[in-house]
Amino acid sequence: MGTDTFWSDVDRHLVRYSGPGSFTGEIIDRAEGSFVYTEDGRRILDFTSGQMSAILGHAHPEIVETVRKQAAKLDHLFSGMLSRPVVDLARRLADTLPAPLEKALLLTTGAESNEAALRMAKLVTGKHEIVSFARSWHGMTQAAASATYSAGRKGYGPSAPGNFAIPVPSGPDWPHQLDLAFDLIDAQSVGSLAACLVEPILSSGGILVPPPGYFAALHRKCRERDMLLILDEAQTGLCRTGSWYAFEHEGIVPDLLTVSKTLGAGLPLAAVLTSAAIEEEAHAWGYLFFTTHVSDPLPAAVGNTVLDVLIRDRLDERARVLGDRLRAGLDQIAAGHSSVGEIRGRGLLAGLELNGAGPDADKLGARVTQRCLELGLHMNIVQLPGMGGVFRIAPPLTATEEEIDLGLSILDEAIGDASRD
Repeated sequence: MGTDTFWSDVDRHLVRYSGPGSFTGEIIDRAEGSFVYTEDGRRILDFTSGQMSAILGHAHPEIVETVRKQAAKLDHLFSGMLSRPVVDLARRLADTLPAPLEKALLLTTGAESNEAALRMAKLVTGKHEIVSFARSWHGMTQAAASATYSAGRKGYGPSAPGNFAIPVPSGPDWPHQLDLAFDLIDAQSVGSLAACLVEPILSSGGILVPPPGYFAALHRKCRERDMLLILDEAQTGLCRTGSWYAFEHEGIVPDLLTVSKTLGAGLPLAAVLTSAAIEEEAHAWGYLFFTTHVSDPLPAAVGNTVLDVLIRDRLDERARVLGDRLRAGLDQIAAGHSSVGEIRGRGLLAGLELNGAGPDADKLGARVTQRCLELGLHMNIVQLPGMGGVFRIAPPLTATEEEIDLGLSILDEAIGDASRD
């Protein structure tokens, strides 16, 4: 098939699923380590770890070997059947977490894990109202999409009833902002507040890191209302921020934790983790989340290999070291370009914000993204109202120092080129 035929088939047969400019204008042929390779032989440094997921890079040899062996032995089962990889992964995930998080439900995607967590929270509390951040992203299925506010709400009809948004904290006045937010929640609630579902670092919201003390205060707000706190660590879990889980920085333990993207290192694997008490209550009420691929052995085996590598290679420590190097380089870029504003994030999850707002800022972000791709670097930019655009930077935890430096060099050159256009 020729290149022209390929893109003709794209236009004719593929549904566009992410708005304008849905597809990158390259035909990707293979990937290895920190790079993807186009069909015509170009090498592109992947600074987003695929869809923010491939924390061990692409085609990690141990993941490849696990898939090969497990697929040949046991890949999929009836949902009520259990296998050793599933039980091993549940036990080992519990070992990475503080008490009382010790019960696991293994699923496929982040949206699915959030659906399962919300469904459990509603069942055990007997309530239905959900609170989330105004710039949140939790998935595209019904309950997850209803708790998502950064995009995708217009034109799809009513969301699930009882969903409320609170502002993302900003500045030193955040305690007053939080008090006011819950005053408004209380005014709107019908007395059925079940849970608060939030990300420890808002990724699609622009790599926003709430200030120290915020999550402890949010936790208290939940306790005062007998709400459960659910943390969505799809992008922050499993060592990316320099600790095993981002909530460890906050001095709290959630009632339910969802993990996905990073758990499968690019393969579809997700989990809900909670306490024995909450699981027992849910079970007593007949908790039902029976999916086609719940507790499948193949992805569970991959999850076990991911844990093997994270633990053996101390990738939490590596994320801290490489994250410091990445941050220093981004700060240097910001100092050299007036078009670059705030740098934020933690570990190997960083955000670079472009100054300004409106069409001109949007055009600059698009030019920088395109120029990066031309120079051999894949970047992702979030465009939100009131922001000039925020580049989400999440290299694999296995990236080398030289690869981090290469990405920084290309980004620096691209911003300079795009700013002169």
